[in-house]
Amino acid sequence: MKYRSLGKTNLRVSVIGIGTWQLGGEWGKDFTQSEVDAMFDACRGVGINLIDTAECYGDHTSERLIGGAIQRDRDKWVVATKFGHQFHGHMKRTDERSPADVLKQLEESLKALRTDHVDLLQYHSIADEEFENEALQQTLIKLKQQGKVRHIGNSIRGNADDRQTKQSEKAQVETLQVIYNRLDRRPETRDFPYAIEHRLGVLARVPLASGYLSGKYKPGAHFGGNDFRATHKQEEIDRKLREVERIAKEEVPAGVPMAQWALAWCLQHPAVSCVIPGCKSVEQVKSNAAAAELPMVRADHPQAWKG
Repeated sequence: MKYRSLGKTNLRVSVIGIGTWQLGGEWGKDFTQSEVDAMFDACRGVGINLIDTAECYGDHTSERLIGGAIQRDRDKWVVATKFGHQFHGHMKRTDERSPADVLKQLEESLKALRTDHVDLLQYHSIADEEFENEALQQTLIKLKQQGKVRHIGNSIRGNADDRQTKQSEKAQVETLQVIYNRLDRRPETRDFPYAIEHRLGVLARVPLASGYLSGKYKPGAHFGGNDFRATHKQEEIDRKLREVERIAKEEVPAGVPMAQWALAWCLQHPAVSCVIPGCKSVEQVKSNAAAAELPMVRADHPQAWKG
């Protein structure tokens, strides 16, 4: 495993993290504690130390499973969670983003995670006007001062513009989480220059483009049941998978699994601190971690930060 500084925080994170939306039950599978324990044992074995979760991956379901898996060595992990939504059922959420909401959600997250602090608390896909609410910003800053939150981050909704990114300093945001993968490169011009200039850590989410870059699917693939990809339009699925076929043929070196290549591809950019792929098994944890061994992945980029 290789490690990078998470921007100007004092956190040292594995370049491969573990995204845990799947543990909430919306990826077509419900997980037992023993299955999650085994996955986190695998993380320990390969050197993964960053966990990205959220209040609405289930009703704190993902956080509870994580809490059970890491309670014996909590201080060895970098735990990043989020606030801003209330889970009501499969793909059903309401927005709850007042100062009172963040206090309530954080206390529930801490209880679920079995900890007295989170290393990173992130705004979770909130609207620009909500992010700019000074009372909300001050609430997070006070939680940081109290020690319940060590650092503040912003998991930005979609890839529309850089309005929130450019207000990071005012809100004392130290990390950005953005959708970034070989099929969606917009952060390269939208967010990354600012992140490098201001030393913001970057977590690249959806690095496998919701599994389309895993190499497992061909055009015509269908998703059903509780798989969130069942909500995607079939023509869009086929368009992406045709592009994936082209990339596999023209860009992926022979003998390199496409999923590992896709993770390593994200890590070539000097702004990116860590990629956070989801996984459903011990085998996928190990496969994701192996991406850090590809020659295209470096440890800290000396050229990433100015000054």
